[in-house]
Amino acid sequence: MYIAIEGVIGVGKTTLARFVHSAFAADLLLEVFEENPFLSDFYSDRSRYAFQTQIFFLLSRYQQQHRVIPDALAAGRMIISDYTFEKDSLFAGINLAGDELTMYHRVHEALAEKIPRPDLVVYLRANTETLMQRIAHRDRPYERGMDRAYIDELNQAYEAFFAHPRWEGRLLPIETDSLNIVARPDDLNYVINRIRQTLRIAPFQESLPLEG
Repeated sequence: MYIAIEGVIGVGKTTLARFVHSAFAADLLLEVFEENPFLSDFYSDRSRYAFQTQIFFLLSRYQQQHRVIPDALAAGRMIISDYTFEKDSLFAGINLAGDELTMYHRVHEALAEKIPRPDLVVYLRANTETLMQRIAHRDRPYERGMDRAYIDELNQAYEAFFAHPRWEGRLLPIETDSLNIVARPDDLNYVINRIRQTLRIAPFQESLPLEG
């Protein structure tokens, strides 16, 4: 089984993926975004470095997922990832235009055919103000001075992306504005229970007191 954790920059995907992989004794696949040599320049000049950044991410994510996920599934192991391959096109739709976007989509479509789709996507939601606070708190050098309008645009794009019917039956949205899975064990247990309940993996509680 393949479970992916998704959401906007700063929402807590990697943190949750680490906890979930431990809870389920699963393999763990984390995005290697810090190896992208264009990322810092992209955040300072999006229009100039968008294409290089997107193509590097696309090929890097393909190489990682094409190698790791099929092997884990073939061996009968569960695997948890902190990103989906499909979401790469979401960022491209925001950052690219014209011939660059057309070229990107051609490459993405050719590669996507070889990547397994997740059995479940845990979509972590948060409002833009919460995301900006979390980004500031983790204080990654290349994210300092992050444009709030860009994060808000991504937030809206994610909502539209996961509203598509193709995700029906494979999507678990979780509101995270009031959750702190690091400091409050009950919050983490709530999320893990939601995943178990959705996948019908025992043990899980039918009653979810943090709902709403």
